[in-house]
Amino acid sequence: MKQISQYKLIVYVALFFVLFDNYPMFSHITKVYPLDGMNVVYVFSSAILLWCVIVVVFSLIGSKYTTKPLLIITLLTSAFTTYFMNTYNVVIDGSMIRNALQTDLAESSDLLSVSLFIYLFFLGMLPSYVVYKTKLNYAKTLKRAFFEKLGYITLALVVGVVIVFSFSKFYTSFFREHKVLRYYSNPTYWIYSTLWYIQDSLKNKNKTLRKIGLDATIEENTTRKILIMVVGEAARADHFSLNGYQKETNPKLSQENIINFSNMYSCGTSTAYSVPCMFSVYNRSNYSYQKAQYTENVLDVLKHTGKVAILWRDNNSDSKGVALRVAYQDYKTPQNNPVCDEECRDVGMLEGLDEFIAKNKTKHILIVLHQMGNHGPAYYKRYTKEYEKFTPTCTTNQLEECSKESINNAYDNALLYTDNFLAKTLDFAKRYKNEAVAVLYMADHGESLGENGIYLHGLPYFIAPDAQIHIGSFLWLNDTFASHLHVNAIRQNSHKKLSHDYLFHTLLGAFEVRTNLYKKELDLLQPNN
Repeated sequence: MKQISQYKLIVYVALFFVLFDNYPMFSHITKVYPLDGMNVVYVFSSAILLWCVIVVVFSLIGSKYTTKPLLIITLLTSAFTTYFMNTYNVVIDGSMIRNALQTDLAESSDLLSVSLFIYLFFLGMLPSYVVYKTKLNYAKTLKRAFFEKLGYITLALVVGVVIVFSFSKFYTSFFREHKVLRYYSNPTYWIYSTLWYIQDSLKNKNKTLRKIGLDATIEENTTRKILIMVVGEAARADHFSLNGYQKETNPKLSQENIINFSNMYSCGTSTAYSVPCMFSVYNRSNYSYQKAQYTENVLDVLKHTGKVAILWRDNNSDSKGVALRVAYQDYKTPQNNPVCDEECRDVGMLEGLDEFIAKNKTKHILIVLHQMGNHGPAYYKRYTKEYEKFTPTCTTNQLEECSKESINNAYDNALLYTDNFLAKTLDFAKRYKNEAVAVLYMADHGESLGENGIYLHGLPYFIAPDAQIHIGSFLWLNDTFASHLHVNAIRQNSHKKLSHDYLFHTLLGAFEVRTNLYKKELDLLQPNN
């Protein structure tokens, strides 16, 4: 094989990226700029501009010892990102990277498919092998190496600048009005997002945990409360029959005397972001993952009172850092969860809760149950056969192979199973007739089911469709708990636009905690929220 310079190899690989790894970007560009007239030239120029950027990036960091390894790693990773962007129309940003790193092996296996391995082979392994076998010649002196690097970088920069200035009107629109289009560029955006994630993770590495709510108290004569908080997974509000959905996905809940929050919105579009956010003291407007990581949450504040026993049971990946300082039990394993078949079921989290309540009979009780719920894309795994009411169903994780109807049916069957789980949770709560008992359900985020070619969740919040942020939520109160509340007023306000911002203060209000952190106007139990 003829030897070539490392920079020619970079040029060829950059061309490969543009031609084979950027269908998602160009498909979105052509939706905004249809291929007619000058738009053909504009779109073609954007391909050349992307090629220039990739050449500059790898020429800057390339060297005798790093060029091949970096190109191979990037080819393999880009094969994965191309698959997920093509298949589910997701964006690989910092939040998506965090979500991926915090996903466990069982959840990751739901994403494996034959198509993924085809992408990996043809877009990753095959070109990586070619790169590996390519013989490179290197400049014999540092001076020659420097000028060779400078020459390729300068040429790419000049071409890029000429393109931008030649079509300045188009690029002004492209960068200002349609900046989301560049989120689909491959590999440049996922590389940027990875560097952002690393920087974001390291900048506060040695920061100490900020304690909050140390003034929190509960009066001695307060009626004992038992509150069960269910954190739902990927449950979009418009598929709840409680909210007018045409299919009966909540047959059991519809028979209960619940307060349905029909207009509830999530803090984020992924579990890794939303779960810490919803339990955080911060509102969505001033929340960041770093702030939550180094600030105590509402569970800590309740713990500071010394009068609330807290238990977090998890049938999802984990608590995303929320339950680090309270009792935590993993219910994704048959060792703990007694209701497991091909996977462990949410209903198993109810087993043995009586023991926890009995053991802490002198304290108030907060139990958090973190569901597997409607975790995609393998919705058909999220319910047992008896809940396969809606057919035909999509029985693969490759949603692009299924009809819209079958995807919706599988998702709705999973919601039907959640309805059963929540009804059983209410049945459990009803057994404590002599206590003040409440059940609060709130999903972490919603889910896209193929609308406009978008699947799953995790899009940046500002472009996320309503399906990913409008979530299911309700409250149930027994007579003892309801006796000291203005229930009719709460019910009348339940249709108002609400959000995860209310959870922190609602949990404090439920246990009548006195602290300067509490905001009455953000308490769902107050009549004028």
